[in-house]
Amino acid sequence: MTTPLAPYLPLLVVLLMAGVLAMIIPQVTSRLGPKRPSTTKSAPFEAGSESSGPARQRFAVKFYVIALLFIVFDVEAVFLYPWAVNFQALGWFGYMEMLVFASTLVVGLIYVWKKGALDWES
Repeated sequence: MTTPLAPYLPLLVVLLMAGVLAMIIPQVTSRLGPKRPSTTKSAPFEAGSESSGPARQRFAVKFYVIALLFIVFDVEAVFLYPWAVNFQALGWFGYMEMLVFASTLVVGLIYVWKKGALDWES
């Protein structure tokens, strides 16, 4: 007699094994691993140079704006790939739809450029 959940039993076993290993491996490595603390290992490390300034300093908003703009324009590439794969099947309708999509993004880029969000000097 099989239940509707029987096909999911292997998945449950794998998830349980992963959970058990996720708890066991850090314990084993912390107990069996080498323990040779030193001042060099305890010192903060930042890209190969000595740290300067507080760790909790504030970043300018422009860094976040640039990150958001990168995500917006990177998502465009995600939508361009399936469109390019099905270009012939979509025909002129698909071409016009992508033209509208791309022109919307270009208008957004022009707006952001005019607002000065892409200027690093200011």
